Amino acid sequence: MLKIIVGDVDEPPLFTLPSYIMDVYENAKIGTIVGTVTAQDPDSANNLVRYFIDHNTEEDRYFTIDANTGTIKTAKVFDREETPWYNITVTASEIESPGLLSHVPVGIKILDINDNPPELAEDYDVVVCENSKPNQIIHTISATDRDDFTNGQRFHFSLDDSFPLNPNFTLKDNEDNTASILTRRRRFSRTTQDMYYLPIMISDGGIPSLSSSATLVIRVCACERDGRVRTCHAEAFLSSAGLSTGALIAILLCVIILLAIVVLFITLRRSKKEPLIISEEDVRENVVTYDDEGGGEEDTEAFDITALRNPSAAEELKYRRDVRPEVKPTAKHPTSSSLDSIDVHEFIKQRLAEADLDPSVPPYDSLQTYAYEGQRSEAGSISSLDSATTHSDQDYNYLGDWGPEFKKLAELYGEIESERTT
Repeated sequence: MLKIIVGDVDEPPLFTLPSYIMDVYENAKIGTIVGTVTAQDPDSANNLVRYFIDHNTEEDRYFTIDANTGTIKTAKVFDREETPWYNITVTASEIESPGLLSHVPVGIKILDINDNPPELAEDYDVVVCENSKPNQIIHTISATDRDDFTNGQRFHFSLDDSFPLNPNFTLKDNEDNTASILTRRRRFSRTTQDMYYLPIMISDGGIPSLSSSATLVIRVCACERDGRVRTCHAEAFLSSAGLSTGALIAILLCVIILLAIVVLFITLRRSKKEPLIISEEDVRENVVTYDDEGGGEEDTEAFDITALRNPSAAEELKYRRDVRPEVKPTAKHPTSSSLDSIDVHEFIKQRLAEADLDPSVPPYDSLQTYAYEGQRSEAGSISSLDSATTHSDQDYNYLGDWGPEFKKLAELYGEIESERTT
């Protein structure tokens, strides 16, 4: 007989399972129990075991573990739609021999709750033809939900009850998670309205049931007989006018080029414009304007009135106001004895000859004006500018001899004379 005694060797603790699978609902509160792992000392000493999580990755910090019992709890709030699974590693060691370690993988599944409302599966581009008929299906839509349903998703479609009944379109639930959009009337016109809005409601079959609203944009387009879309919106009006997009771009470029040419031409014209008078020595014709306003009929001191009534008063040479002569000309004037018999025509010719022969006059045209009332009038002057008498010293009876043109004036002054006599 041979008896073999196996000696005891200190070994690390052993977990009851090679791996653990646990689960917890999303949105669970912090501190919710997820599960428990168990390990024992295989030695005869049966030492106590301590547990801890190997925090080698960031996701391990979503959980905590009781060092004595091995109970795993949540450390944060989870969202299944973001991360449905978490994998951690739990380590066990003996209190008496902390250097002896054993590890076990733990997978934690995040269970779903109905916390997301359904929504349209995509941004639908719904088009209705102008020649559509009533109850015609123009589009089919579907929905999606981020939540996970064990028995499959179930969606219900309907029109939004918060809006009045739509007279143009309706919605039909196909009971297969899809819905059809139908027309209520015939004939649509882009010129009247090129876009319609259809608000709808989508609800899911979860517990509790969640719903959401969405608005479908329906465009009115021109279609072929077989239903193919030919054109929509602004392109339709361009086509009806016979202009394509390329033609419009070409016209716009031509207009821009023409405007640029006009602006350039105006700029060049302005840059080349010269002043009217460059300097005092310019020999070109100059027009100088003086706006001197007199004092009226009562102002007899501002100027010599006799110069307007008699040419003999303008004997003295009148210098030009726009040019200062270098040499004072000596003009030859007729004697005073011949002024009474001089003719106006001869007088103007004489003045013209003097201006032409004057060496101080610049070599360009000059305008000289002479005002002459005339002489030897039978009626005499009726102006009161140079009158030194009063009404009481004058006799107006001669006005009656001037003819019918002065009849009213004769009657007026005749009444004044009769009143002064009486």
